[in-house]
Amino acid sequence: MASLLEEDRGAVISGEILAWGRKRSGLQGFAAPTRKNIWRTKNPASFVPGEGTQQTSTDLWTFLNIYGSIRCRGIDLNAQHTISPRITMNRNKREKEYYSIDVGDSTFTVLKRYQNLRPIGSGAQGIVCSAYDHILEKNVAIKKLSRPFQNQTHAKRAYRELVLMKCVNHKNIIGLLNVFTPQKTLVEFQDVYLVMELMDANLCQVIQMELDHERLSYLLYQMLCGIKHLHAAGIIHRDLKPSNIVVKSDCTLKILDFGLARTAATGLLMTPYVVTRYYRAPEVILGMGYQANVDVWSVGCIMAEMVRGSVLFPGTDHIDQWNKVIEQLGTPSQEFMMKLNQSVRTYVENRPRYAGYSFEKLFPDVLFPADSDHNKLKASQARDLLSKMLVIDASKRISVDEALQHPYINVWYDPSEVEAPPPLITDKQLDEREHTVDEWKELIYKEVLDWEERSKNGVIRGQSASVAQVQQ
Repeated sequence: MASLLEEDRGAVISGEILAWGRKRSGLQGFAAPTRKNIWRTKNPASFVPGEGTQQTSTDLWTFLNIYGSIRCRGIDLNAQHTISPRITMNRNKREKEYYSIDVGDSTFTVLKRYQNLRPIGSGAQGIVCSAYDHILEKNVAIKKLSRPFQNQTHAKRAYRELVLMKCVNHKNIIGLLNVFTPQKTLVEFQDVYLVMELMDANLCQVIQMELDHERLSYLLYQMLCGIKHLHAAGIIHRDLKPSNIVVKSDCTLKILDFGLARTAATGLLMTPYVVTRYYRAPEVILGMGYQANVDVWSVGCIMAEMVRGSVLFPGTDHIDQWNKVIEQLGTPSQEFMMKLNQSVRTYVENRPRYAGYSFEKLFPDVLFPADSDHNKLKASQARDLLSKMLVIDASKRISVDEALQHPYINVWYDPSEVEAPPPLITDKQLDEREHTVDEWKELIYKEVLDWEERSKNGVIRGQSASVAQVQQ
């Protein structure tokens, strides 16, 4: 899914950038950084200011001015608030009217409550634009699913994304605010629009900034919390990458998508399709069985990139990806080789053998920020965590729970975040289901209608009943 970041559009965040970091119990004396040292860029010369923009410093304030962001006005959905009589009186008229507007190369037909649409990204699964929601009085992101009924694969992925977004409720997973279609019948049904929270930047931009240990460890902690929540619902991601992880200027992090369906996972000997594989675990690349800590490998690759400022394993395809891994980490043991199917094992065993490098060589102290005086976070701890995440043999790799307890991460540990109630996924065979395109289309249409019915009854995640009712 494309990043929910408006790039090169000239809109900027107004108001103060919040300091990255927070106090938690057990973190006495933690001083929040000032705006001057937020997100200092590793390579300010790489920034190209947009028209009418002046590059005056290298902090996040300048970064977001250069790359553009969305002014996040409006209400906290969890806060108590009142609804103006004008909005109440006009809600039915506003909700039932649609208008069409060209956004980039696509036409969006959306509810009139959504105005000021601007394109902010596109990907295989859809086109995303920012918009201002006049009912919630805040900027949002609207994703138009790209030709969801062109084939079974697209239709299945659209259904899976919609079902999971409706069920998952965690502060580190992107929130679904609305679902709609302008078509009125199943026969006409062609377009699905998902309305989500709008964030400020994706992790691709953050990687180019110098982070102190507090910010780096806090970002990792939130990734792990979001992953643990998905795992609690039986969702193993397998495709985490910086472009699908987004942040706000206060260091809040959210995961955007739900990764690969089980039937979409491909192995080394299968025909590759064009996606980024830099962060995929060896067991996914090699077509092996996998367990929950498959996602820990991805977090390790992302962490390594945040430390180094460049991709750790930049493979051009499946085979080159594997070569990049073993060149740096070394050829795995014979014990690991015996877990591969015969054809893959033959290929892997015939590759040149590599001794690999120690983690001290791969990640020397000079790559890390200065040791933290407040939380006693050190380069040695970060390197130790990397060495436990980036283990080729999944049976010897650290688990998500173990990573959350690691000294580099557990300074942020909050049971309400780590042990949040798991989402209730009613469709236990979601990844295994197979249908015709027309059957998928009917299932998706029913999910859209279900959302409309639930919102009428005030059963919308993160919203009071009064707000949910106003949406309809």
